[in-house]
Amino acid sequence: MNTEPLTLALWQTPYAATPAEALQGLDDAAAQARAQGAQLLVCPEMGLTGYAIGAERVQALAEPADGALAQAVAGTAQRHGIAVVYGYPEHHPQGKPFNAVQVIGPDGARLMNYRKTHLYGGLDHAQFSAGDTAPQVFEWRGWRLGLLICYDVEFPETVRLLALQGVDAVLVPTANMAVFDEVQNLLVPARACENRVFVAYANACGHEPGMHYGGLSTVAGPEGGVLSRAGRDGELLFATLKREALDVARRSSPWSARRPDLYGPLAV
Repeated sequence: MNTEPLTLALWQTPYAATPAEALQGLDDAAAQARAQGAQLLVCPEMGLTGYAIGAERVQALAEPADGALAQAVAGTAQRHGIAVVYGYPEHHPQGKPFNAVQVIGPDGARLMNYRKTHLYGGLDHAQFSAGDTAPQVFEWRGWRLGLLICYDVEFPETVRLLALQGVDAVLVPTANMAVFDEVQNLLVPARACENRVFVAYANACGHEPGMHYGGLSTVAGPEGGVLSRAGRDGELLFATLKREALDVARRSSPWSARRPDLYGPLAV
């Protein structure tokens, strides 16, 4: 098993006015992240199009997983030698688009795609279809990684399912509002601690119509400690994930006392 650390950069940013502006911002962020030693850059939920943009615009901007946005991100990833986790609206042939996130490696290859399974409130339901496939683990640089989107991480079974697949770190693009800081302050560290994994929660900041995003992007370690946290404004947040921290945390894991015979296989 590769024991090399993995350095993440979380791009906390306001939403750009257009995908073209977002892609330019992403290119700048990727260059800066790689220059400071990051191997992987995590962007906010729907980071290339905006989140609260209305069902009509979401539909107009939706594309397949190998569409123009994916190709542009692949170019950025290859240009700067960094993997990119980005959110976008994925075309759905039978309904509203999916709220999706995709990982593209530094060679431009698509590594994993995930569709948000838990839709939040009227805005999410008006704009998106819910994904119907549970998150899966993928391996990169010797690390087992999983994807969730925003509201998904607030359900303990989502991270537990990934943990049961042997995940080391869960990457979560999000667009969480400032009135819900308990997610960054309480839930993200709790999900990390109860599952003995890293959780990286990359939030937006700034405003869209009717929405004030709270920032406070957070990386929590496998014992629940906060490794790194952003402020309210735009910034690149860095954190280095170390295999040794997982090993230490897992030596004191309560998992051996779990009772799936009574509470089911995903029992917390």
